Amino acid sequence: MFPKYERELEQVGENLKLARKRRKLTSEQVAERAFISRKTLYEIESGNPKVSFVAIFNVLRVFGLHEGVLKFAADDELRQKLQDLDLLY
Repeated sequence: MFPKYERELEQVGENLKLARKRRKLTSEQVAERAFISRKTLYEIESGNPKVSFVAIFNVLRVFGLHEGVLKFAADDELRQKLQDLDLLY
């Protein structure tokens, strides 16, 4: 993985850790509510790229932030251009 993307994952992890602390939740509470181990939560908060998307989604769900996931790739300009070209020819 490129260093730029590693830093971005670390930032996501840090953001989730801050979200947990702002809500005054322990790592045990979040892990239990997200149906993951404390180790997995630690890996998420550390930006480990090998953590499953489902685990991250469940942490987002615990914080009430999961609805933003629906926006992932929703506005895909390249796909739209390719579809438009297909419609023209």
